[in-house]
Amino acid sequence: MTEHNQVTVGAAELGDLATRLSPGALTTDPDVIAAHATDEALFCPHEGSIALVRATSAGDVQEVMRFASAHRIPVVPQGARSGISGGANGSPGAILLNVSRMTDVLSINEAERLVTVQPGIINQDLKDHLAPFGLSYPPDPGSVALSSIGGNIATNAGGLCCVKYGVTRDYVRSLQVVLADGTLTTLGPQTAKGVAGLDMRHLFIGSEGTLGIVVEATLRLIPALPDPFTAVATFPDERTGLQTVADFMAAGGVPSILEFLDSSSLKMLNEFGDFGLDADAGSMLIMQVDQNPADSEAVMAKFAEVAESCGALDVAYSDDPADSAALIAARRMIQPAYEKFANAHGGGQLLDDVCLPRTAVPEFCDRLGELRESSGLVISLVAHAGDGNTHPSVFFDASDADQTAKAEGVFAEIMRIGLELGGTITGEHGVGYLKRDWLQHELDEGSRRIQLAVKNALDPLGILNPGKMLSAI
Repeated sequence: MTEHNQVTVGAAELGDLATRLSPGALTTDPDVIAAHATDEALFCPHEGSIALVRATSAGDVQEVMRFASAHRIPVVPQGARSGISGGANGSPGAILLNVSRMTDVLSINEAERLVTVQPGIINQDLKDHLAPFGLSYPPDPGSVALSSIGGNIATNAGGLCCVKYGVTRDYVRSLQVVLADGTLTTLGPQTAKGVAGLDMRHLFIGSEGTLGIVVEATLRLIPALPDPFTAVATFPDERTGLQTVADFMAAGGVPSILEFLDSSSLKMLNEFGDFGLDADAGSMLIMQVDQNPADSEAVMAKFAEVAESCGALDVAYSDDPADSAALIAARRMIQPAYEKFANAHGGGQLLDDVCLPRTAVPEFCDRLGELRESSGLVISLVAHAGDGNTHPSVFFDASDADQTAKAEGVFAEIMRIGLELGGTITGEHGVGYLKRDWLQHELDEGSRRIQLAVKNALDPLGILNPGKMLSAI
């Protein structure tokens, strides 16, 4: 990969850049820079950035990239910094280019079911803005109340309902992107169909700020989602719950949400809040359908039949929206519950993001059990089980060097097992810094060569988010 030959810039040069930006956009205050130099990941370096720019317009982003190209200095694109792979972490000599102040909804086209937004808008804020129009933007990562649309595009985020409605990529109609040299370009048509030239739009979705910076997105919408029916099933162990998922989907089930929580996750949730979950269960499934009532009833009956045949302890369902909201709210609290548990047990948590074929998830769960036994560490599991996206969490005492090393080894072994079972090292959280050394194990030689060729063509100086996703292939 092309490496940048950085030219030293001082206060005078940065002062000149500041005059070309929105007032107050640039700061060199070390404390402010440090406060913006990390996302939520552990074990990822973040030191050495020289400036922070909080952009308020595409023009600000263009000026920063022109300056960076002229001086050959790295730029780290950032949004809400809610990621957990170190993708937004600072780099030595870099400018942190944060777009979290760019939060406007620029237009809503009800006839075409499109919305155009700036990248800093929070996913949940967009959903709330669309509700009065009877429209919905389905992608809903677990961090829906924290993560920005720009960050969701950067990692092709999924979430709870993507088992039926798809991921971010499925809803991006067009993008405005600032390239490494400051060029502003539009990628993708405004029309529902379009094959004029290569589809560069999708190349940038999931690129984690390594090819360019999204400054505007036009997103496809659907009519507001109907109130769902929600089923809950508990099981004596993890495998029977996951086998139910595989069997139900194989039988033609079309859930809008199908989430899995293991026994330790249920206990941690109960310790975090008054959720009243069955603490004695080995695992639990939350399943929703949002079809018409008659069809939803039929799907619920089929789910109950499959769950009971797999050995469920209990199956119940409700058409009360309040029940559905309460269960999904509990599921979304899993990360705060994990954080509370981690803080009470030494502060260490590594959250993995391995996506697998659904039929491989039960075996994956068995292998996690072996890792628990061999390592002695707490390893919890939640999953967007309907599409095989698992989120194992490894907990450890971060002040204990031996435990920390053991946890890092377990984290890596989880990725190795995922690849062995036909999966991917990341379903929706991204590679960032945390998993950069593992990308080469997933991609074959031809794919690595193509990806580096694209990177070098679009970022010939190697200044966009260096040291992250593609740096080790």
